[in-house]
Amino acid sequence: MIEVKNLTCEYFKEPLGLDTQNPRISWQIESDKQEVKQSAYQLQVSKKQSFENPIYDQRFESHESILNEIKDLKLDPFTRYYFRVKIWCQGEVPTDWSPASFWETGFMNEEWEGEWITAPEKMEKSEASPYLYHSFNSRKEISQARVYATSLGVYELSINGSRVGDQYFSPGWTSYHNRIQYQAYDVTEYLTADHNEIGVSLGNGWYKGPFGFEGKKEIYGDTKAALVELHITYGDGTKVKIVTNKDWQAVATPILMSEIYHGETYDARLEDQRNHNVETVEVVNYPKHHIIHQQNEPVRKIDELIPLEIFTTREGDTVLDMGQNMVGWIKFNVRAEKGHQIALKHAEILDEEGNIYFGNLRKAEQKITYTCKGGGQEVFEPHFTFQGFRYVKLINFPEDVDLSDFTGEVLHSDMERTGDFETSNPLVNQLHHNIVWGQKGNFLDVPTDCPQRDERLGWTGDAQMFFKTASYLRNVGPFFNKWLKDLIADQLSNGGVPYVIPDIISKTDGNLGGVTHSVAAWGDAAVIIPWTLYVSYGDKRILEEQYSSMKAWVEYMRSQGEDENLWDTGFQLGDWLGLDSEPDTYTGVTDKTLIATAFFAYSTQILIRTAKVLELNDDLEAYEHLYKKIKDSYQDCFLKDNGSLQVQTQTAHVLTLMFNLVDKRSKEKIAADLVTLIEQEGVHLTTGFVGTPYLNLVLSENGYHYIASRLFLQKDYPSWLYQVTKGATTVWEHWDSIKPDGSFWSDDMNSFNHYAYGSIGEWMYKVLAGIDTDQTQPGYKHIHLAPKPGAELTWLRSTYHSMYGEIGSSWTFEGEVFTYNVSIPANTTATVTLPGAASPVKNQKLFLEAIGEYQFSGENVIVHIGSGNYKFQYEYNVLEGSL
Repeated sequence: MIEVKNLTCEYFKEPLGLDTQNPRISWQIESDKQEVKQSAYQLQVSKKQSFENPIYDQRFESHESILNEIKDLKLDPFTRYYFRVKIWCQGEVPTDWSPASFWETGFMNEEWEGEWITAPEKMEKSEASPYLYHSFNSRKEISQARVYATSLGVYELSINGSRVGDQYFSPGWTSYHNRIQYQAYDVTEYLTADHNEIGVSLGNGWYKGPFGFEGKKEIYGDTKAALVELHITYGDGTKVKIVTNKDWQAVATPILMSEIYHGETYDARLEDQRNHNVETVEVVNYPKHHIIHQQNEPVRKIDELIPLEIFTTREGDTVLDMGQNMVGWIKFNVRAEKGHQIALKHAEILDEEGNIYFGNLRKAEQKITYTCKGGGQEVFEPHFTFQGFRYVKLINFPEDVDLSDFTGEVLHSDMERTGDFETSNPLVNQLHHNIVWGQKGNFLDVPTDCPQRDERLGWTGDAQMFFKTASYLRNVGPFFNKWLKDLIADQLSNGGVPYVIPDIISKTDGNLGGVTHSVAAWGDAAVIIPWTLYVSYGDKRILEEQYSSMKAWVEYMRSQGEDENLWDTGFQLGDWLGLDSEPDTYTGVTDKTLIATAFFAYSTQILIRTAKVLELNDDLEAYEHLYKKIKDSYQDCFLKDNGSLQVQTQTAHVLTLMFNLVDKRSKEKIAADLVTLIEQEGVHLTTGFVGTPYLNLVLSENGYHYIASRLFLQKDYPSWLYQVTKGATTVWEHWDSIKPDGSFWSDDMNSFNHYAYGSIGEWMYKVLAGIDTDQTQPGYKHIHLAPKPGAELTWLRSTYHSMYGEIGSSWTFEGEVFTYNVSIPANTTATVTLPGAASPVKNQKLFLEAIGEYQFSGENVIVHIGSGNYKFQYEYNVLEGSL
């Protein structure tokens, strides 16, 4: 039985308001057979769910089942398009039609009829959130209704008193002067055939509120505003639009203050005064030409956490422990007299004496203040703010407060979970848990560096260092597609790339080294992320859209050196937080010209690969020539005659190996030298943000997997598991955020939820579990399964849900017997490397009987298989030092 399921359009299931002229369709194939491979497909598109007289009906001789572009179909605005697929496999009869799915278009370049509106000046200038609304009568049965909405600031939409949708912090954070997203909602069920009211509450958000290192306000503008269109289709076929204009009204809300850093102040007594002081809105003259449909998944409530305990600290504070460092807010119940004010103040950690610690928040208040209206139990959750915390100080709560009064609501961008990983070692499992929660806490519309202090910025380097790990854990295709478009929008005319995207540092007083953009490893996000996204999801369009930006960054680097082959000028962040310099300093000692030139070479390599994919032959030839010159200059500058490096740091060796900057002889020497450097530290790392993502990868790749495994299992400082032994539930910013003596790193920069060092997740999935894709057949069209058992693990179970379906890689040791179970999704193939299978000789007969053909590679056996589930069991050949 072969079935076509899980249809998506532009990564999404049944999206509304999609303005893509040539949308791409994907599907998955499910079968209980092996070796299932699509040979052709037929795609139908119709405006009718019955598919009577489809407007598009074509068959393609193609094995592609992801991101297939619909061409030559003119799409109308505000229209639902149904689609379905059937396939042929290996020339057999076609499958049944898949279940129908759909997408709906949005404006498709049509003009907005609505106008930007804001509250009257006095109301707008206060810290309180206004509510802008309009009442109307339908007087007809409603067949369908859609709302299209956006704002300057953040908004919550309501109809007839009910909050619309499950999205938060809409329209999201973009380079607002260049791009503002809008959202589409199906509101048919919210409306009545009689009286209706549609309204929007507004918050400052990233647009207007205090943000950045200096807490500067009004970075993008000084006026919150809303733009809304409600499109109604009645049962008799007639249509009407309700749009924002001068006829709308405004009132103040009980939200007296709501800011991302500082929390919210809410006076519930004002809920009964909604009809007081009603004023007419003001129309704002603001452009609409750069409004685009939402490109990424919205922020939603994803999890709920029940607190572990309420306790009293030594200082006498009543503190709630959520048991997990989380991002979101506390929903609480309270019963108190009218006018009674309570507060919640959020923190990540307790100090060494067990008191709640706020020092690392810097200027961020993270405080919720609530004034009770009285008269019974009250339930509250915030609106336009989020907190990063595990612990909550309860201020002035009634004495009978109970755990059941509190729920931790976890918010982040609603990316599909794709990766699972579990082993025989509980500490390793906790590390994976911490990496997962680090991503959840920091992928809130943009990839932030931390979710708690007065920063929360989209640092480019941090994002590119973690990207591959992120792609294993969740489908981050749409998330980074949106973010990369803001990178293009904020990229400098000379190709330079700001430190953070969206770029607010250049718009505020914040800077590092006196500049606000363009350092190695950070700016390289412009090249590394698009390429890795393409490899992970097979999304060629991302390369087409980002190529000019990628090329501009490489040209920027070319222009920075004394000659065009070395980047040896200007400010660099270097190996940020590397441990091979003086204690408590920010930058490791690795030569910054080496780092900058290594990344110059690496990004040029990637640009060459991209030009090849896009068949840009002139660029391909030109950048191959440039790459050779960079590599030659790198070796002239940093390589000794004996093949070793001039710069004796772990990071220097790691980058040289990872970016393939020397010949085979030197590579062997440098890998051995790297191991010596590690052993000189008692088998510990000294790498920072730049070296750490690649450290274990190059060790395992160059014959030192046993050293990588020992590094991975270290429990004392500095190591990944050191954090776990200290009770971490997310990944720390510093290897010693909590020092061995219990003290903390400096308050000025010490996040306990920061994903950069979570980049070890790539090694866990790619090397320990062995799951990887093929750059020549990206998106896991061809899968490489090559696990390297180690780290004293006796079993490992891992899955990755690719665009094609679930890939499984699980292994166990029982004595000398190694059992390896793999799952290959339909319409893909795999190369499986069976570790330690070449000896003893009796294994050869087993493989001949089980799979027919195989080949040797050192102590391993390599097999080539199609889709299906397979089990390999054999006597493992353990080489000395290999595990």
